[in-house]
Amino acid sequence: MSDKVIVESRDHILTVTFNRPEKYNALDPESYHILAKALYRLQTDSQLRVGIIQANGNHFTSGLELDKWAPIFAKGEAPKLPPEHIDPYGIQGDQLNKPLICAVQGLCYTSGLELLLNTDIRIATNDARFAQLEVQRGIYPCGGGTVRLPEEIGWANAQRYLLTGDEFFAEQALKWGMLQEVVERDQLHARARELATKIAQAAPLGVQAALRSSKLARTQDQNIALHSVFDEMPNVMKSEDASEGVRSFLERRKANFNGR
Repeated sequence: MSDKVIVESRDHILTVTFNRPEKYNALDPESYHILAKALYRLQTDSQLRVGIIQANGNHFTSGLELDKWAPIFAKGEAPKLPPEHIDPYGIQGDQLNKPLICAVQGLCYTSGLELLLNTDIRIATNDARFAQLEVQRGIYPCGGGTVRLPEEIGWANAQRYLLTGDEFFAEQALKWGMLQEVVERDQLHARARELATKIAQAAPLGVQAALRSSKLARTQDQNIALHSVFDEMPNVMKSEDASEGVRSFLERRKANFNGR
């Protein structure tokens, strides 16, 4: 098993750690497939409730290892994913239906920024630097950045950076709402796990239903999401977790959910 990407699970949390600090955690095709397979594991393992993507070293990622990806992109199509993989960029195949937290430090360039934009909660260090600098390399963003960055930070703000390839910084991203928190470097991974633990301790069926409804509104239409908001309620209300939620309220104690 490659050590380029470390995949670990504990306490209902799947943690994926980029581990090529000497290469600025550049994402090569092998690392992409390891990540995609880890996300499928998160999707299908009933014991897993939330995921974290993070990185060792000074930088989250400098982006794709372009020389290894150029022949793939030259075909004009997304890289093929075999079964039992979930696309980290949400472009092809099934969409992830469990929450994903992204924790970044230092450089978060090109595919790294596009990966972050396809996660649900994002935190960064105060030295984090973001860029879609593809136009400075003779190409353009193809991992969702042209769609999601305008949605996250506003049309003109996004074009300012998509069309120049310039950097922007953590405090700007926090002000725009692209990031939820900015933390010190030595707190980054601990804070990501703290947030993941809070999600893991919540009712999994409720969390997943809330996330699906939110994604439906984001990717399709708000009216569709509003008219569908009660679709899953009967099954959720019949669950053991719903009964436990009521009991814990009446008994004034913390609920212990089992995902059933």
